[in-house]
This record gives sequence, C-alpha cells and structure tokens, in this order.
Amino acid sequence: MKAPRKQAPRDQAETAQAAPARVSRGRTVRTVGGLSVRVDVRAFTVVVLLLVAALTAGVVLIGTGDFPISAGDVVRTLLGNGDAGQEFIVNELRLPRVLVGLLVGASLGLGGALFQAISRNPLGSPDVLGLGQGSTAGALVMIVLFSGTARQVTVGALIGGLVTGLAIYLLAWKRGVHGYRLVLVGIGVSAIVTAVNGYLITKADLVDATRAVVWMTGSLNGRDWEQVWPLLGLCAVLVPLVLGNARALRMLEMGDDVAYALGVRVERTRLLLLVAAVLLTASATAAAGPVGFVALTAPQLARRLTCSPGPNLVPAMCMGATLLVVADWASQRVFGADQLPVGVVTGILGGVYLLWLLVTERKAGRI
Repeated sequence: MKAPRKQAPRDQAETAQAAPARVSRGRTVRTVGGLSVRVDVRAFTVVVLLLVAALTAGVVLIGTGDFPISAGDVVRTLLGNGDAGQEFIVNELRLPRVLVGLLVGASLGLGGALFQAISRNPLGSPDVLGLGQGSTAGALVMIVLFSGTARQVTVGALIGGLVTGLAIYLLAWKRGVHGYRLVLVGIGVSAIVTAVNGYLITKADLVDATRAVVWMTGSLNGRDWEQVWPLLGLCAVLVPLVLGNARALRMLEMGDDVAYALGVRVERTRLLLLVAAVLLTASATAAAGPVGFVALTAPQLARRLTCSPGPNLVPAMCMGATLLVVADWASQRVFGADQLPVGVVTGILGGVYLLWLLVTERKAGRI
C-alpha cells in the first residue's frame, strides 16, 4: 500500500488562494496577497446600522420644526431638487444644526472612548474628569468678564478645555500617567473648576448670568455654518490620527509593561492620544456647550452592542453621533410645545445610565 503523496508547496498556495476567507467567533479573516485582514462581522454590522440610524434621524430632524417638511422632500432638497423656500429652510437653517449635532456627538463619543481606554476605567470620561467644566470656565470668563461675542466665547471654551486637560495631565504625572490616578485627579480638578464657575456666575450681571446659564445647558439652537467648518476641519485631522494609533491604544489597555514589550512607545502614544481626546472634547463643547454624558455612555453602549474587546473607536464615534441627533429630536418633539436644550435630555438619560453602570460594577465586585 502506497503512502499518500505529500502536498507540494505550490499545491498548498493554490489551496490557500482557493479558500481566502475563514470565519472564527464572528470574525472573518481574509488573505490577500499574503496579508491577513481580520474583519469583525458583528462590529461592522453595528457600525453600518448606527450610521443608517444617524442619517435617518438627521433627515427626520431636518424636517422637524415650525414649518414641517416630509422626509422625502428633505432628501430631494438635499439633492438640489427642492423649491426656493425648502432650500432656504433646509440648507441654511436646519442642515448646519444637524451637522453640528453629528460632529459634536462623534467627537464626544471618540473622546470618551479614548479617555476610558487610556484610564482603563468605564468612568474615565470627560464629564467625570472635568474637561467640560474647564471649557465652561473659559466660556464664562469671556461672557462675565469681557462680555465677549459668540466667537470669543467659543475660543474661550476651547482654551479652557485645553488648559484643564494640561493641568490634569501634569497633576497626574508621576513616572507616567496611570488610569486611577488620572480619574482621581480629574474628579478633584472638576470640583475646583465647578466652584470657580459658580463664583463667576455670582459676579455677573443679570443679562450675562442669563446668557451664561443658557450656554451651560448645552444646546444646538442657532448653530450655523460658522460652527460646522472649524469642527469638521478638526475632525478631519484628529480622527485619522486617532484611528492610526488604534492598535497601540489596544496594547495600552493590556498594561504598560505589555505595551513596552510589544514595542509601543507608551508615554508618547498616551500623550498624543490624550491631546487628541482633549481637543475633540473641547472643540465639541465650544461648538454646542457642555452636552453631558454623551462621552460617558456612547463608548459603553457601543462596546455592549459589538461585544468586542478593545476601545471600539469607530462604533463609539457612530454611537455618539446617533445619540446626540436622536436626543435633539426628542428635545423638540417629546415634550410638547416646550422645547428643551439637548443637554438637558442627554443629562437625564446619562444620569440614569450612570446609576445603572455603578450598580452593575458594584455587583460585579469591580468597585
């Protein structure tokens, strides 16, 4: 009886080319020209569904208002086939608001995912670390002390967020920045900056105090193309930068020693991603005010939907955009004639989610 002939290397290569994909635990691995590319089918599906939900909610939101427009007319107008009145309402009044909502939500979702991954803590979000309060302090300084214009308030909020992020990083530094120290320092800085904000409001006159309180609630009302272009340009630079460092970020989640062993420049990568997260959060706050809890809830919800380890940067970004646009629609339609600022709606939903998260973490013995 003859022994079976061993398969030649050429036959093995042909076999590999004939079966270029294999599926394991919901992940498809494709081999193209000797390069293996892993695609998480569930995560990809979640991203696609979230994008569809965000765009659908955006179309519905554009058609919502004192002059309602059907979804079909909104789409036709966006494609350039609407009448003059619809084009003015859609393109000049409502489309910038929706775009700001999508960009702010995506920025907060991505920034929150970065902070939670770097701190390795589900509570490590800009809301808890005090970056939103820092941006608020910068805006209040411009409103109360200088009676600044809307553009000056935006610049002040951006500078306030950056200064607060720098202060947190320096105070948390001790032979590196570690997760729990970053969160604890952030909570302390948040308490201090909140007290400063309260003092600034007490020093303001009635008009400036009213203006400051309205800004502090977080709202998309009155947003136009002046807020869209700077935020879009910043996202166009920061999002590819962050996604390009996603692999290193995933290694950082396994600990500094493991990341060092795998060739990651730990402190350089951490500082780069922290700066990107601070810029994303500060610019979003400058554009729409301190919209609470989107940065906290979006990464967590995205991770629960994808059931994937790692920071889930793209799903978190899509989830943040969807949450903010849906919350803005709810603020206009759910509460009858009383339209609420979107920050109020996200604050209510985020507070409920935070309580649920704390109870879940406590039952699991992690806090």
